[in-house]
Amino acid sequence: MKTPVATGTTGLTIARVINRSGAASQALNVMGNPIPYLPASLDTAAAGVVLTTHTHETLNGNISVGNVIPSTDWAFAHCNTTNPTTPAFPGTPQDLDPTHLPGSLPVHICLKNGFDPTLLYQLVYQVKDPYVLGAGTAAFRDVGSFFRYATADDFGTPNPIAGKITNAVIRGVSQSGNFTRHYIHLGMNQDEAGRIVHEGAWPIIAGRRVANNSRWGQPDGVLELYQQGSEGPQWWTPWPDTVRGLPTGSILDRCNATTPNTCPKIIEHFGGAEVFALKMTTEWVGTSADADIPLPSNVRRYYVPSTTHGGGGGGFNENISPTGANCPGNNWNAGQPAAFRPNPVSETELTNVLRLALRNWITNGTPPPPSRYPTLAGGTLVDPTQAAMGFPSGVPGVAASIFLPENFVNPVFDYDWGPNFNEFDATGVPTNIPPPIKSVIKMKVPKVDADGNELGGVPTVLRDAPLGTYLGWNITTTGFHVGEVCNYVGGMIPFAHTKAERLGNGDPRLSLEERYGSHQAYVSQVIFAAKNAWIQGYLLQADVFNLINQAAASNVCTHGSSGQSCDPAAP
Repeated sequence: MKTPVATGTTGLTIARVINRSGAASQALNVMGNPIPYLPASLDTAAAGVVLTTHTHETLNGNISVGNVIPSTDWAFAHCNTTNPTTPAFPGTPQDLDPTHLPGSLPVHICLKNGFDPTLLYQLVYQVKDPYVLGAGTAAFRDVGSFFRYATADDFGTPNPIAGKITNAVIRGVSQSGNFTRHYIHLGMNQDEAGRIVHEGAWPIIAGRRVANNSRWGQPDGVLELYQQGSEGPQWWTPWPDTVRGLPTGSILDRCNATTPNTCPKIIEHFGGAEVFALKMTTEWVGTSADADIPLPSNVRRYYVPSTTHGGGGGGFNENISPTGANCPGNNWNAGQPAAFRPNPVSETELTNVLRLALRNWITNGTPPPPSRYPTLAGGTLVDPTQAAMGFPSGVPGVAASIFLPENFVNPVFDYDWGPNFNEFDATGVPTNIPPPIKSVIKMKVPKVDADGNELGGVPTVLRDAPLGTYLGWNITTTGFHVGEVCNYVGGMIPFAHTKAERLGNGDPRLSLEERYGSHQAYVSQVIFAAKNAWIQGYLLQADVFNLINQAAASNVCTHGSSGQSCDPAAP
C-alpha cells in the first residue's frame, strides 16, 4: 500500500542526535527508523534551519543550550563513514530521490569537526511532501470491516473467511497498543456502514495514543522531548483536563455517541516500566493527579507490579548474571549500560489469563477478573519521591539522587505546538518547532514495600516470593543521560545470600538465609503465592503447577553441605 503524499507541501521538523561519536556523518532517525521526510533543500542556511547543541537535559524539561553550529560547518551529506571512498567534509550530498525514503538511505548530516558524544545535537530543518498519515488508520478499519462483513472486494475478489466471523478483537503490544487506543479515540471502530468492527480491544503495555494523524508525524515510542502522543484525553471515562485547558472528554467519546454503540469491550494490562518511562499514570488520574478516574463497565485494567516493559523471562534464579540490562538511548542508537540486572518478573502468566478472559467476556458475557492496579484512594499510588514511595534507604546501588524529579520519571509535557494543531485529538499542523513547554504534568508512581517491590497490582509469584528488589526502572550509567532512569527498562537488585553478607553491604533488606532459610521453605512460599494468585483469578491452574515445578528445580537455597540451605557455609 502506498501512503498518499501532499506533494509540494513544506514545513519544519526536528531531529535529535545523541550519544554518537566517531564518523562525521550521522543518520537522522527515531525509534530505529529513519525520519521519513526529505529536506526541502540542501541549503543549511535556509530560513528556519538551525543546528544547535545541548550540554544537558533533565527528564522534567530543563535544557542547557550550548552553541549554534554555523551553517558552513555542517551539510546534508554523507562523509567519513566506514566506507573509505566517502570523502571528508562537506562529503557527498544527501540523495533527495523520494523513492529512497524511508528505505535504506536515511537523511544524513555531516559535521565538519565530527560529533561529540557528550553533546546532544538538535536540528530543525525544512522538509517536504508529508504523508497523509490518517489514511492508514482508515485503511486498517476498512480491512477489518471487509473480513467481518464483505463477501467480495470492489474487484470481485472473494473474502476467504466470509460469513465465518462472529466477533473480532484488536490487540496491540506497546506501540501497536498505543495505536489501538488512538484508533478507538478517532471513532474508527465504526465502519462506513455504521457497523462495529471489533467487539474487543486489548492494548498491552500501552498507556497513551500514537500521534499519526498530524502533519510531519514520526514514530514516537518513548515520547522523549518534543515528541507527540500524550495530547488530549488518555482515559476511558469523560474527565476534565483543566491543567491543559482542554474540554472534558475520553477515548470512548466517539464510539459512545454512535447508534448502535460501537465501543468494544476493553482489557488493558501493563507494568512498572510504563509508569516510570512511558507516562502511564496520567491515564489513571488525569492531568490534575488528584483523583482516581473511574473505569466504565466495558473496561478492565490490570497492573503487573515491578516489571520491565513487557515483562521479563521468568524463572527462579538466585544467581542472575551481574551484567546490567541495556538502556536504549534517545533516537534509538546503541544501548547504554544500565546499573541493575535485567528484571525477570514475567507478564506471561497474566497474559494467559486475559486471553481467555477477553474471549469469554465477548462471546458469552462472562466477566473478567476484577481490575487491579494502584490507586490514590487505596494509598498505593503516590508522589514520585523516595519518602512517599517508602523506598528503603541503603539498597545497594540506589543513590538518593535518582529520586530527584530531574532524573526519575519521564513526565507528560504540555506543549504549545501552535494555533493550527488540535491538542485534543493530536491532529493538524504543528508550527512551533521545537514547541515551548507550557507545563510539566504531575505524575504518580506505585508505593513499595520494605523490599522496594511495588504494591497495588495483581498478585504475581516472583513479586510475592521475591529473590530481590524488582524495579520498573533502571539507571543509565554512561552517555548524555547518565544518572537518569533508562528508557522503559526495568532492573533487579538481588538479595544478599546471608545475613553477614547483607550487613557487610549495609543492605536493609533481609537476606535469602533470613527470609527463607532452606530450599524447601522457598518452594513452600512459591506454592502459597501461586495458589493465592490462582484463587483470586489471576493465574491459570496449569501455570500454578508450572511455576511450582520450576521453583522446585531451581538453584534457590541449594547450598551448604546438605544442599538445602541458603547459607553456603551451613553444615
